[in-house]
Amino acid sequence: MKQVVARVAHEIPQRAPLRLAVGEPVQVGERDTEWPEFVFVTAADGSGWVPARHLSQPSDTAVVLEAYDTTELPTAAGDLLDVLAEDRRSGWLWCRSSSGRQGWVPIRTVDAAG
Repeated sequence: MKQVVARVAHEIPQRAPLRLAVGEPVQVGERDTEWPEFVFVTAADGSGWVPARHLSQPSDTAVVLEAYDTTELPTAAGDLLDVLAEDRRSGWLWCRSSSGRQGWVPIRTVDAAG
């Protein structure tokens, strides 16, 4: 299994994670200026940032084409993480910490382990 080490800390947002299912309708808001692959969506269960390519259209009302979980993983510099999925296009990795917690971590905050 591929591992990475956190180069810097990653702090997570104060909003609850959003889990979207295929076919779920969402209201699409602004595009993120720091992470241009992402748009802000509002669903029945909350809101969060989602890669635009996971939606039927990147504006107004859309339908989710690919399930997505916005959970982010907090890290401290030096944390060793298992990489479970890579989304290089968006710039994030789905990782598991040594405590078993899982979530997205920005690729730019980690280095290859070893």
